[in-house]
Amino acid sequence: MFTTDHAFSGFSVDDIDAARQFYGETLGLTVRDNPMGFLDIGLASGAHILAYSKTNHEPASFTILNFPVADIEAAVDDLNARGVTTKIYSDDEFPTDHRGILRGEGQGPDIAWFRDPAGNVLAVMQDDALSG
Repeated sequence: MFTTDHAFSGFSVDDIDAARQFYGETLGLTVRDNPMGFLDIGLASGAHILAYSKTNHEPASFTILNFPVADIEAAVDDLNARGVTTKIYSDDEFPTDHRGILRGEGQGPDIAWFRDPAGNVLAVMQDDALSG
């Protein structure tokens, strides 16, 4: 019978070792190798994401993973200190500040995007419910 109890998402990368280092060491997520040579990326929520190597990988043209944060300013500063670039779009694409933060100004949350080593897009976004 079809069930959704153990559903998970996945995405491709072009270098599994670079992905292991980025998601595990740079972002601090739990990363395990699975028996098929893929990465099992664990999130604090208990969810898991599968990252797999693909020879003809093309970076996702959309955000593959969002990280809600209590303080986007602090999160962007922390990512930048870890060597992650958060200003990835031109102002013609998205009018962001010098650190790459797009201000929602009532139209949505403040958000900043960044890329993994394979070029996939990730984001941190302000979630006021987390601030207390």
